[in-house]
Amino acid sequence: MAESLTRPAGGRSAYVAVLRSRLRAQTEYRASFVVDLFAQVLLGLIDLAEIYVVFGRVTSLGGFSFGEVALMYGLAGTAFSMADLAVGHIDALPRYVRTGILDSMLLRPLSTLGQLVSSDLSLRRLGRALTTTTTLAVALSVVDVDWTPARVALLVLTPVSGLIIFSSIFVGTSAVTFWLVESAEFTAAFTYGGNYLSTWPTSIFATAVRRLFTFVVPAAFVAYLPTLAILGRPDPAGLPSWLSWCALPVSLLAAGAAALLWRAGLRRYVGAGS
Repeated sequence: MAESLTRPAGGRSAYVAVLRSRLRAQTEYRASFVVDLFAQVLLGLIDLAEIYVVFGRVTSLGGFSFGEVALMYGLAGTAFSMADLAVGHIDALPRYVRTGILDSMLLRPLSTLGQLVSSDLSLRRLGRALTTTTTLAVALSVVDVDWTPARVALLVLTPVSGLIIFSSIFVGTSAVTFWLVESAEFTAAFTYGGNYLSTWPTSIFATAVRRLFTFVVPAAFVAYLPTLAILGRPDPAGLPSWLSWCALPVSLLAAGAAALLWRAGLRRYVGAGS
């Protein structure tokens, strides 16, 4: 069964109608929405505070200053928060399988993945994006960068590449549900775990972890490697410098791999709902 988010105009209208209803439902109770939004801002600040506490003990981490690590946090956090807003709710797929909701989606003349993506859109997650983008702006004003047109272009493309990478991780790891059914912990290990690792210099981790989150799950391409290129630094772990400019092609490869895994899983799905 070929799956695509691209459908005829009627299909697109259905997705738009669903998304509008979700947005209206979330903003109807404004006080509750504001509280949820503020809670997400606080979560982003807590993550940033963790970095601040670490630098209360050390002056540099893996050869990077607080401002430079904050730059990584801003890039990674912005990409992850937008991916979490767009497709993060797909990690509810195990519940949809168990309850039979996914089976009902398969009966509709719409993309199954498209229905899952449009099934929820939590605007409260914009609060975390606000924290990370603000941190990114402040970090860029603090760190010393020799700006060139190539580095400016890389800075603009890096959050887009990170959004694609994290979205691919969400979709690809969620597709494992078609084989395991109970895969929530597996998905979280690579999505939220990848986000956590991407906010720190990858060079501080053990070799096996570095290789896993560089060449298998490309979290290092979300912020760490692009930051090296922006700062004009070599990788302390010895990776070739040209890899730091490869975030966009790597993100497209990740999207292709996630699409293939999703299609393979959906083809072998025979139903597990009640």
